[in-house]
Amino acid sequence: MLYKFYEFQHSVWSPFRHAAEKMEEALRSPFSPVSYTPVGRAMAAGCHVFERVTRRYDKPSFGLETTLIDGKKVKITEEVVLQKPFCELRHFKRDTTQNAPKILVVAPLSGHYATLLRGTVETLLPDNDVYITDWTNSRDVSTSDGTFDLDDYIEYVMLFLRELGPNTHIIAVCQPSVPVLAAVSLMSQDDDQCVPASMTLMGGPIDTRKNPTEVNNLAVSKSIEWFEKSVCTTVPVNYPGFERKVYPGFMQLSGFMSMNLERHVGAHMELFNHMVEGDGDSAEDHHAFYDEYLSVMDLPAEFYLQTLKVIFMDHDLPDGKMMWRDRKVVPAAIKNTAVFTIEGARDDITGRGQTKAAHKLCSSLGEDKKKHLLHPTVGHYGIFNGRRWREEIYPEIAGFIREHDQKIS
Repeated sequence: MLYKFYEFQHSVWSPFRHAAEKMEEALRSPFSPVSYTPVGRAMAAGCHVFERVTRRYDKPSFGLETTLIDGKKVKITEEVVLQKPFCELRHFKRDTTQNAPKILVVAPLSGHYATLLRGTVETLLPDNDVYITDWTNSRDVSTSDGTFDLDDYIEYVMLFLRELGPNTHIIAVCQPSVPVLAAVSLMSQDDDQCVPASMTLMGGPIDTRKNPTEVNNLAVSKSIEWFEKSVCTTVPVNYPGFERKVYPGFMQLSGFMSMNLERHVGAHMELFNHMVEGDGDSAEDHHAFYDEYLSVMDLPAEFYLQTLKVIFMDHDLPDGKMMWRDRKVVPAAIKNTAVFTIEGARDDITGRGQTKAAHKLCSSLGEDKKKHLLHPTVGHYGIFNGRRWREEIYPEIAGFIREHDQKIS
């Protein structure tokens, strides 16, 4: 019923949204005298904000067509090298013969699309051969393709690493830190030749008992049965994933927005003012951010619930109890993969020390294969996006990768 009510609500608002869009066009027409008055501009701005907050946002594109290598513009071609029901392994192929470290970026499956990491990929491209996990909106996956849980996620990571072959460097952004560490542990236990040369974990919940945040506290405030009953629902008939049980994107977005409600309301008030004043540049910046932020996807309910229980409630990995299907996950088996953990001192999603906990778990690694960075001024998103990421965090990652790349070292 939850999803059906959301669809009904969207349908109810649809004619009003279209009316607001047409009204804005009329109010902004250069042939309309009203468009030159403060009242007209205010009405047009109000229509614009209304249309944007009531629309549905589709998956954005990466839009990375070129990069600069040694000062020269190089063409980028996106290609899918491996397709699975719940994920595509996407390659940003550079039109160059230059050898470069091979990097697998594991995007979070936590509500937003992989395009949230556009800035991450853009920064990596000049120096690296970049691949990314592009997760599929679960409402678009038929029930005939089966279920998808945390164990399947780990299996996908191992499959992608084997597809890319030896001497790959893996970067996990936030939520994937646990399944990536588990996948590398299992491959190390098997002496798999495709175990990555290095593993970078960024703002990931390895041990959420350390400096728990509001997000961590929320995850343990209710039973797993409550989450299953209250926030999971089935996909309605008008989608390919009809009857699939999901944690819907609109529920996640409500949670994202409620955590910083004042900031989001203020941002839309600023958009209104920019539209009234005719400040197109500031309005476009707002559009670019919220077009991405408001684009959300449904998660498989099995994955969401297992992640909650294993990572946030039971702390299976740091307690040495994590299982992958019928096998125990043993991070101490990691001996050949260097580990770099990165945290932001202002991170309000993953608390300080939660990611660094991976160092203790990887007990067989020498200190020469471990590195930690605590950035003093960035929050959660600043770890992998923005100026601090580009100028201060990425150079550290680049140096770490080159130090442990088997073709260079």
